[in-house]
Amino acid sequence: MILILRPNTDHNSADYRKLMDYLTNLPNIQSRIHQEVGTQQHLTEVYLIGDTKALSIEDMQTLPTVERVVRISEEYRVLGRHKSGDNRPTSFEYNGVHFGQNNLNIFAGLCAVDNPQHVELMLKALQENGQTCTRMGAYKPRTNPYSFQGHGKNCLPYVFELAGKYGMRVIAMEVTHESHVEEIRQALHITGNPTGVLLQIGTRNTQNFELLKIVGRQHEFPVLLKRGFGITLEESLNAAEYLASEGNRKVIFGLRGMKTNMGDPHRNFVDFAHVPVIHRLTRMPVCIDPSHSVGSREQSPDGILDIMSVTAQGIIAGANMVLIDFHPAPSKALVDGPQAMLLKELPHFLEDVAIARKAYEARTALAKRYQTK
Repeated sequence: MILILRPNTDHNSADYRKLMDYLTNLPNIQSRIHQEVGTQQHLTEVYLIGDTKALSIEDMQTLPTVERVVRISEEYRVLGRHKSGDNRPTSFEYNGVHFGQNNLNIFAGLCAVDNPQHVELMLKALQENGQTCTRMGAYKPRTNPYSFQGHGKNCLPYVFELAGKYGMRVIAMEVTHESHVEEIRQALHITGNPTGVLLQIGTRNTQNFELLKIVGRQHEFPVLLKRGFGITLEESLNAAEYLASEGNRKVIFGLRGMKTNMGDPHRNFVDFAHVPVIHRLTRMPVCIDPSHSVGSREQSPDGILDIMSVTAQGIIAGANMVLIDFHPAPSKALVDGPQAMLLKELPHFLEDVAIARKAYEARTALAKRYQTK
């Protein structure tokens, strides 16, 4: 059960203390407090864990400072959609960027940072095309132990400084160890916090539960969690719950294709049909990763790259974020060069994305029109 308190409830007030005293004395019930502090107001949610079936929604709504009560199901307790009037937000703000189930952000950039020159060329192209978000891989887990593992903390200062120079608000960056979070935090501080970072948990670490707990306990950075290798959607959504249960509710769920030869000749079997499923089951925005789903620059006879066709499919299904590989010189890329799009293709890609987004908006408008008949 979730008690949603009135906005701007003062935790030092007598009414709040009365509420917490009452909850503390409930038998077999534990309380967990979650706060969201915004620019105009702060919100408090109280999660009641334990034997809550005997608690009456009507009685709980009469308690001091309580605005609304939501009875939750067992699955996806924090991030899930629940009945009984659960209209909790499906979006969040971070460093001036809105992330939600109602909008779309593009994160085009380098799968792996190789040198400052390529980073600057990439960011310059993004700025010229009106973009404020990017992806930059500093830490790269690889299947082959002899493959390039990323420059790590050594590249962070120049990546962050260049991001600030070209107006990038948020960088998606994978972390594979708790030390990486602190390295990112320190590098941002040293460079004067010129940008923000969206921590990315890759498919190999989706069930690294200790890493999920640690990343979930920090509330400074939002998290992009990719669906895991060869596990069910339910198992991956429960991994997102690990993050949220530790306190970080700013979570985006990423679809990057399923590892199976059923998707051949694509690198992975494209699973973007699950975009509306995740919207229905949870309150998380959904990201698609067409680069790692397709894994090549092959194109159909109509001249459209498979990567662009797959991107359009995900966007028309309602995706809220696209994580896409670009590179100034793919032949020189240290990671996944064959799937990277060219900088000269960026305007074409963005225009194609806009067409797909308009198609999605037209479809939702059509659905609403028929629902009202």
